[in-house]
Amino acid sequence: MKAVINYKNIYYPPGGILMWIIIYLELITFGLALLAMVYYSLEEPEVFHNSRLLLNPTYGLINTILLLTSGFFMAATLNEFKEGNNTKKVKKYLLLTILFGILFLVLKSIEYNDKLEAGLTIGYNTFFSFYWMLTLFHVIHVIVGLVIIATVYFGVKKERDTTKIEDVEASAAFWHMCDLIWLLLFPVIYLIF
Repeated sequence: MKAVINYKNIYYPPGGILMWIIIYLELITFGLALLAMVYYSLEEPEVFHNSRLLLNPTYGLINTILLLTSGFFMAATLNEFKEGNNTKKVKKYLLLTILFGILFLVLKSIEYNDKLEAGLTIGYNTFFSFYWMLTLFHVIHVIVGLVIIATVYFGVKKERDTTKIEDVEASAAFWHMCDLIWLLLFPVIYLIF
């Protein structure tokens, strides 16, 4: 497996322009939702403060570590793929990326279960409407990212590898977008209010 990088244009972003359009649109969407959350927190400061106290920031911190670890292994995957020397390492790093992404989802599911058992649903108050909306939207992105990464993994695993550098770059860019969005969500939802 030898990665051939053909950058005919210095403006070609890793993973392709379409992936970056999607990433920018997603970041704008999350950014606007976070701004709306901040606006409503100014309207209902007591509700937001008391609601945030009902969250477990340890869950959020552990999930941050899990996603960043997964992102590290995705970066290692891309590096090994570009080097083109070791398919075994690429597959191992992809599996570790997937594992830590799944661990994120498992812990998020435990947290969601705790909230549902406590009656803290999407309609409980404004804070929890934002909490559910933003974190569930992020979870959907993580699931999509894991599907993309699994597709790359099975492409690399094939005997006749047809995986292109653009595929690995696109999956890495999408996965790091999930990391970035979580790094914005974690402090706003779990720490600030």
